[in-house]
Amino acid sequence: MQHDHISDTSASDTSDTSASDTSGNDRAWMRRALEAAATARTRTAPNPWVGAVVVTTDGRVFTGATEPPGQRHAERVALDAAREAGADLTGATVYSTLEPCSHHGRTPPCAEALVAAGVGRVVSAVGDPDPKVAGRGHELLRAAGIRVDQGVLAAEAAEQLAAYLHHRRTGRPYVVLKLAATLDGRTAAADGTSQWITGPEARAEVHRLRAESGAVVVGAGTVRADDPSLTVRHVVGPDPRRVVLGTAPAGAKVHPCTEWRGSLPDLLDHLGADGVLQVLVEGGAKVAASFHRARLVDRYVIHLAPALMGGDDGSAMLSGLGAGTIGDLWRGHIASIRRLGPDLEIQLVPQEHP
Repeated sequence: MQHDHISDTSASDTSDTSASDTSGNDRAWMRRALEAAATARTRTAPNPWVGAVVVTTDGRVFTGATEPPGQRHAERVALDAAREAGADLTGATVYSTLEPCSHHGRTPPCAEALVAAGVGRVVSAVGDPDPKVAGRGHELLRAAGIRVDQGVLAAEAAEQLAAYLHHRRTGRPYVVLKLAATLDGRTAAADGTSQWITGPEARAEVHRLRAESGAVVVGAGTVRADDPSLTVRHVVGPDPRRVVLGTAPAGAKVHPCTEWRGSLPDLLDHLGADGVLQVLVEGGAKVAASFHRARLVDRYVIHLAPALMGGDDGSAMLSGLGAGTIGDLWRGHIASIRRLGPDLEIQLVPQEHP
């Protein structure tokens, strides 16, 4: 948590208005809330990683981010920071990246804490689709006479919370498929070697994805060929649950793991029921193709190295038969492109995704 002081007090207005009327100050404070939320990404699951900013009527600013399960949510962290500094919360404006919770779980409702604090306005980026909340947090605030605005930096917040929002809407984890290839689309040489196509920056990014995912999935063939540990090493974060499609050899580094022999949809239902919000698929071309053809991938993260295999005898990104005609191509849209050291990262989402 942190606090500082500003001279601008315009955010203290408590009249009712829509989010479309909000000022640049609202966007600036919500951006700070998003930055706070990013610091909590790997520690809150199965709860959402939320950031909050409290701006008092005399211009003092306090930030908070959600703590590990069973501890304080972002709004309470920011409110407590303000109280510890002796700030007057009466009429304050609170910015939160997600609608404040309204139900009793392992912690009391944040909406009730905001009412008790006497704040005058709450600005939320997105509503919470969890059936236990789903608008009730905002309703509780409005019933107490607190002005509520929603939609400030909504797209950015929805992107940051994509895995949580997907899980709460579908009951299944958000599926990220990671692929690393040469520019001519090969993931391994003819002899099966693939370490390393991409550079250290791209590999570190894969470890970040593992840390953000509740589970990582590979096929038994990948375990036999590469004997990966699938732990988090190049960044700070928790190790994911390891899932092998099939049977992992005794003594493989992936142990202890879940060995799955059922269908992929059933696997996602099982993991979702266990509170896994995001799954990272790191399997080979066969596993990748299985998730892709079943239309189970929510985001493709493709790392391309400035290298050419130079032939068609290496492994492709997806195995099996592809589109029989150009009209049958799978199409998505590019969500982002960036450099990772010498490599290029392309993130691709299906067309039906926002």
